[in-house]
Amino acid sequence: MFLPLRLLFVTIAFAFLANVTSAGPPEADFIGGPGQGGGAPDPARVEEPPVVVPFVPKSPVYIIYLGATKHDDPKLVAQSHLEILKSVLGSEEAAKSSMIYNYQYGFSGFAAKLKPAEAQKLKNHPEVITLVINRKLVMQTTRTWDYLGLFSTPASSKGLLQGSNMGSGAIIGVIDSGIWSESGVFDDNGYGPTPKQWKGQCVSGDQFKAEDCNKKLIGAKYYMDGLNADLATSINSSTEHISPRDHNGHGTQVSSTVAGSFLSNLTFPGLSAGSIMRGAAPKAHIAMYKACWDVQGGMCSVADVWKAFDEAINDGVDVLSVSIGGLSKVRSLDVEVDIAIPALHAVNKGITVVSPAGNGGPRGTTVINISPWIITVAATTLDRSLSAFITLDNNQTFMGQSMYTGPELGFTDVMFSEDQSSVATVKGKVVMYFEKEKPMPGPEILQRNGAVGVIYVRTPSSRLECPANFPCIYIDIDIGSKIYFHMETTSSPKVKISPFKAVIGESVASTVGGSSSRGPSSFSPAILKPDIAAPGLNLLTPRIPTDEDTSEFAYSGTSMATPVIAGIVALLKISHPTWSPAAIKSAIVTTARSTDPYGEPLTAEGTTPKIADAFDYGGGLVDMEKATNPGLVYDMDMNDYVHYLCSAALYTDKRVSALTGNVTTKCPSSSSSILDINVPSITIPDLKGNVKVITRTVTNVGPVDSVYKPVIKAPLGFDVKVSPEELVFNKGTSKAAFTVSVSSGSYKVNTGFFFGSLTWSDGLHNVTIPVSVRTSFIDNFYL
Repeated sequence: MFLPLRLLFVTIAFAFLANVTSAGPPEADFIGGPGQGGGAPDPARVEEPPVVVPFVPKSPVYIIYLGATKHDDPKLVAQSHLEILKSVLGSEEAAKSSMIYNYQYGFSGFAAKLKPAEAQKLKNHPEVITLVINRKLVMQTTRTWDYLGLFSTPASSKGLLQGSNMGSGAIIGVIDSGIWSESGVFDDNGYGPTPKQWKGQCVSGDQFKAEDCNKKLIGAKYYMDGLNADLATSINSSTEHISPRDHNGHGTQVSSTVAGSFLSNLTFPGLSAGSIMRGAAPKAHIAMYKACWDVQGGMCSVADVWKAFDEAINDGVDVLSVSIGGLSKVRSLDVEVDIAIPALHAVNKGITVVSPAGNGGPRGTTVINISPWIITVAATTLDRSLSAFITLDNNQTFMGQSMYTGPELGFTDVMFSEDQSSVATVKGKVVMYFEKEKPMPGPEILQRNGAVGVIYVRTPSSRLECPANFPCIYIDIDIGSKIYFHMETTSSPKVKISPFKAVIGESVASTVGGSSSRGPSSFSPAILKPDIAAPGLNLLTPRIPTDEDTSEFAYSGTSMATPVIAGIVALLKISHPTWSPAAIKSAIVTTARSTDPYGEPLTAEGTTPKIADAFDYGGGLVDMEKATNPGLVYDMDMNDYVHYLCSAALYTDKRVSALTGNVTTKCPSSSSSILDINVPSITIPDLKGNVKVITRTVTNVGPVDSVYKPVIKAPLGFDVKVSPEELVFNKGTSKAAFTVSVSSGSYKVNTGFFFGSLTWSDGLHNVTIPVSVRTSFIDNFYL
């Protein structure tokens, strides 16, 4: 599950404000034990926790979804909402007082404060498709582009980035926590005019003026009414900026990663002088929609996020980067809440929506944002490790992970502790803890009690949660056991800890982060999620100043991998303006790699590290150069999405016709299978003894005259056959359908998932989709 914002995404960052060229790394604001997700109390101050009674408003906010807009005039749409609400509340005055938002541009609906009985009555209104209570959501670089660029060959050195003029003309909408407009990464020097399609605006507010926008940041708005209506105390200027200005740094980091301008002469320990930072699409325009707020650990509400979607669709964005999500849900109509429905309307208007897989890993079935029209992103590490040395008093040296930048800690007494009970005895010592079920005290608590350093022994993880000013280092169980053995056999053991150095290159393994949520989707396991993986862990990104001091917060996880993909989408959209969101998604998925840029297999962090599979990374690690020339794409349109809604979410003909705004739209026949939705993957969660036959259609976007032949890597023990044995394209044929027959081979029992792939190749293009299969001979039986 998701943790509070400030505990979830702590990592390292640059301080890249306007007119600031360098700064030391920040102190991490993590106050709990690593891996525990929360702080342990100082034993000297233990108190009985107060009983907290959750605030429940008398009239909570409900979201009422009505489908596609029935009028071109937004005022008429809003008036129709008022009439519906009036029919339940009895008067226009009551309806106006209850109304929070009208969704009147990209789709039709409204948010209103209602008593539960009123909501139930409204739910039965004939025009209402869905009524849900307002839910809370949470927010889920320099080396990134060098790392992904390692896939490129010299022949492609003038590839996607240059071919798309670095995204010039693209408008990327970001729904997040706001933006720090003064940061140098939002400089507009050399930018052309704002695209003619743009209809948005810059909204003034607390410490933010309309003039703070420029040719780079062309729009900025904020939304808080939905969240405020469900809080005991409204958000105010003492705790937040009531404006598009960012208060916690998350939105600034996302914005800089997706489209930050070039920023040179950066300094950071372990990096070469004069390093350059940029976003994925450095010449693209940014529009910020602040719908997330720095309250209760970081929070957004569905009502506010929907309003941001509604206006972004109308404003003219090309891509939406939405690093937001709720808790992973088991079999519920999750497709109807959070961001899926507004995202569908955006995609239907040609706007690609990119969102995170979530940070609930490494457990399976934790992936969120699972609708097939969304590009769902997993997070990997880079080929960079922040490593420090531990030296024992017998001169044995071990390497661990650290962000410590201070002076070397000379040989100092080291002690072992099992839990926080020993905090009172740590003064003047280095303490070592093994990761267990008992909470470990965080570095701040240890510092406060006089410890001079800490060693945490835990399962290898890419998440670093230590401050930069305190000798704090992570090691794995093998190294921890060796150090512990030395301590047990030495009368007065001592250790020395060095500051970290950045190790970059082939020797550093790339992994899918342990926190990155895994598939399959518990809601619709036949639709593979996540779709793609990108770097999102321990990135170096801009920071903002806080109200407390000059240090800043920084974040890591799938929310930071999301803008990497969103920026690449913007480049592809400029290079291929006629491609649909589904075609762009297919190009990214089918050209991805299962290896890092050096050819080493991607691994997946967890209790036991393993070779990564499709449930860890979807199609694989993004290869932005190959995505621009995929050869074939698996395209989709509203018909595919309606098929999904009818199959997975049990939509009726009436609901899908209202959603599409077309009364002739109906659900496919009962014989249609969700397995035949034209996604760039094949996942069969319930194969029995009989053969499953699956249909896919590909569209040629490569050379007109092409012949493709299949290359099958069958999941272990399964039989897979493809028909026809070749696909022929010419001037008269740009689309071709094929079938994939899968049988359970010799299996006679329920199995777990096995993984393989299907590649169509013309000798130049290799169009690969993952294949995942599980047998289910006995229904509703766990293996």
